[in-house]
Amino acid sequence: MENAVLNTEYILEVRDLVKVFEMKKQLLSKQKNSVVAVNHSSLKLKKGEIFGLVGESGCGKSTMGRCILQLIEPTKGSV
Repeated sequence: MENAVLNTEYILEVRDLVKVFEMKKQLLSKQKNSVVAVNHSSLKLKKGEIFGLVGESGCGKSTMGRCILQLIEPTKGSV
């Protein structure tokens, strides 16, 4: 029996993903507010692997998924 050569190429690689939502400036406020939804997240997924993203409500799971699917553009990082 021959040893199968494993292909270690990743089908998905997310590097240092950051998504910041800028909030509109308030009427009398001089500063802009922002919300950091995803902060420096990375992952690698090989063919045949299963990945589960788990966390509290509002922690950025859906935002990370939207960035990976390119439905929204990340502030920093790469997919």
